[in-house]
Amino acid sequence: MIIKLKKDVDEKVILEIKEKIEELGLTVVENTSKEEIILGAIGNTKVIDIEKIKNLDGVIDVCVVKEAYKRASRKFHPEDTVIKIGDEVIIGNGKLMMIAGPCSVESEEQVIEIAKKVKASGAKFLRGGAFKPRTSPYAFQGLKYEGLEMLKKAREATGLKIVTELMSIDDLEVFEKDVDVIQIGARNMQNFDLLKKAGKLNKPILLKRGIAATIEEWLMSAEYIMSEGNSNVILCERGIRTYETTTRNTLDISAIPMIKKLSHLPIIVDPSHAAGLRWMVEPLSKAAVAIGADGLIIEVHNNPEKALCDGKQSITPDMYDDIVNRLRPIAESVDRII
Repeated sequence: MIIKLKKDVDEKVILEIKEKIEELGLTVVENTSKEEIILGAIGNTKVIDIEKIKNLDGVIDVCVVKEAYKRASRKFHPEDTVIKIGDEVIIGNGKLMMIAGPCSVESEEQVIEIAKKVKASGAKFLRGGAFKPRTSPYAFQGLKYEGLEMLKKAREATGLKIVTELMSIDDLEVFEKDVDVIQIGARNMQNFDLLKKAGKLNKPILLKRGIAATIEEWLMSAEYIMSEGNSNVILCERGIRTYETTTRNTLDISAIPMIKKLSHLPIIVDPSHAAGLRWMVEPLSKAAVAIGADGLIIEVHNNPEKALCDGKQSITPDMYDDIVNRLRPIAESVDRII
């Protein structure tokens, strides 16, 4: 349920409404927009007397939210979410979140070299898998903690923030200490125990869409994180599984405006996994930025032909630089800054 209040309403009225709702066993979330104050009541809202709330001073309107996701809903939070690390805005306020790096960390020399090059091209975040979920149990599974240490050395050498995937609850403490943005991959989008634990962390969470997940299921996964107190969720569209076989997945470009309509959470796009083909990274990146994506996460490798995983979809640092330069005018046209 949403209770809309006048912007200049007395603080005592707000407290009174909150107390009445909380006495009924519900949780109240408060958000302030430019025009009004919004109180979101979460729980069994059938116990609330809507007419009594409507008649209170300062109340503009009361309405029931039908969507199962509450905290992720734009109705609860009309303005776009801005996510920070410390005092620095990492996404929101017109900033295009540019994440680049190898699919997996292979060596210290490799990841530092790539980090330096993508930073020179405008990236602010270094992606790299230390723990790799693979379809085959015999495929390269990543360097694990050793790979994480290599990412930290690359961060020290370049100042880029680290984005890497968390796969196990057992690694939560290490990731909370060492990683700047924690990625939860497509395979774990509905690992609800992992999502709830991530919700207790004070870290931005990059949540990838599952290969067969609906938009509502994706937002409900975000809700699991947010329900535990962590509202710093970044959604990532990385392609869904369809009947098409010429590409690895099918990029659901329509998900971007739909998410913008339904939710206040930022959404970025992974064109590398969406197509699985390096030549498609550029056109899909252009389309994503043009339609309003808040960022891109792109796989960059210094020698894609010899990459230990996902070489076919990885681009070289020089290719990445060319793509970024061609993206700049598109980004500016939709009020984004690289």
